[in-house]
Amino acid sequence: MTVIRRLNCFDAPKIKKMISYLGNDDGDKFSKALSHEAFIMLQNLLPLKYKFMPVSFILLEKKEILGLITVVPTNGNPYKINISRLIFQQNLYDVGKRLIDFVIARLGAKGATSFHVTVDQSHDELLDLFMKGCGFRQCSYENLWKLDNFKPCTDKKADFRYCQNSDALKVAALYNSELNNLYKPSLERAKDEYKEPLFAGFTNFYKNRYVLEEPSNHKIIAYLSITTSDNLNFIIDMSVNDGYNISYDEIINFALSEISRRKTKFYAFLKHRQYTKTADVLEKYLHERNLNCIQTQCVLVKDFYKPVKQKENALQIFLFGENELASN
Repeated sequence: MTVIRRLNCFDAPKIKKMISYLGNDDGDKFSKALSHEAFIMLQNLLPLKYKFMPVSFILLEKKEILGLITVVPTNGNPYKINISRLIFQQNLYDVGKRLIDFVIARLGAKGATSFHVTVDQSHDELLDLFMKGCGFRQCSYENLWKLDNFKPCTDKKADFRYCQNSDALKVAALYNSELNNLYKPSLERAKDEYKEPLFAGFTNFYKNRYVLEEPSNHKIIAYLSITTSDNLNFIIDMSVNDGYNISYDEIINFALSEISRRKTKFYAFLKHRQYTKTADVLEKYLHERNLNCIQTQCVLVKDFYKPVKQKENALQIFLFGENELASN
């Protein structure tokens, strides 16, 4: 008998055995993260709009765990669900499909409107699983460029300040304005997604956020975030108004100086989002600095629409010859 249920604290030994192939260090970190999630029972009691932490589900057959999936509500928009982890036994892609379909049906019924996942472009089978098997569509790509031996053309740093919750509306407008029109319906962000999470201390990452203003009118012309989940690897992400001549050197100099204030040894990466208007300009800049793209991920999205409840005893009339449809 096959059962899909929420991960709980008693599953920890089985999960540790399942992921033992990862090696001691990675396996321990992974199982520790899952163990923390398994003990958080509060999540079960909250409606979707108040959920803020990862939740994992497992698929069991004859008490053996064959697969696991983890989903995370987007900060500020819990109806936008991110799939952050998917594990299944070797070649059991049907297990992966059942887990994905399960969370879409379960959370969609609770009000979720969209599901997002990023998949490495080299994983053809996994891309097929999401796109052909589960109905996701590919929007675009996100790349990570390693800032190794970065040599800017200037020592100047952009004059960023800390982002505040009162900036959220302007930052969201900046981000959305920089999206190519083709991707706006799927990738636009709401203002609450740029506010400091109420339970920031419970998240599994640390993020600093900054904004750059036009001095004459205090218009926000750039947004910068620096994120880390292990205090060693830091991801720099930025949104820049293409109507202003803002130096990438100065932005990156500022970001690296902020990281070096708290860490002497670290690895920095720049996120390059190919669905923005400035994507080509930024890519040209990165090539000119002789930087290396170390990862390309496909951005996949699935929108969940609830069917509109039809009127009782509705009569539908199909007029085949004239290609018309009427309802009374």
